[in-house]
Amino acid sequence: MNSAASFPYPSGKINPALCTGDRPACFVRAIRDSDAKAKVALNKNQIEKLKKDEEERDFFCLVSDAFRVFARHSSMILGSAWAFAGAVLVIAVWLLTGPTFHFSDTWQLIINTATTIITFLMVFLIQNTQNRDAKAVHLKLDEMIRALKGARNQLVDLEDLSDEELKKLEEQFQRLRKKAEHDGTRSRNAESAKSR
Repeated sequence: MNSAASFPYPSGKINPALCTGDRPACFVRAIRDSDAKAKVALNKNQIEKLKKDEEERDFFCLVSDAFRVFARHSSMILGSAWAFAGAVLVIAVWLLTGPTFHFSDTWQLIINTATTIITFLMVFLIQNTQNRDAKAVHLKLDEMIRALKGARNQLVDLEDLSDEELKKLEEQFQRLRKKAEHDGTRSRNAESAKSR
């Protein structure tokens, strides 16, 4: 029983966000909360494997959630004017200490090392925040496409298309834009001819 679909579970008791992998942790929760039939359907070994998978999944969920919260708060704090002012202040102090240390190699190495480490760590925070924001925007746009009557549902999940498919779609929209501009110019000319 590797696939999630083969597990007996009562509908409506599973959190789809936790349902990943061969034996998702959400099925253990479903088994705990479900009726006696579901408990009998799985033997003892399967339940023990599921409990172990749930513990591992819970650890990864905790780490992932903690990093998400940390990245979100860090990006808000580090993207503020106060953080920029603090960075400028640190650079100013470093420059002012230059004559004291005779502008030595060690003096230069301190700022180079500090900025490299900070930049390296910030890349991960920024990327995490941008990935989440982009995913949220895509989901919102997908929902709008789905909800609008007359919208092409093929446009949902465009980010998964190949570069060639995106190029063809872009060209299609450029043709539509040119046609709309041409129609707009024609209608403006007709209106100006009527007004004369």
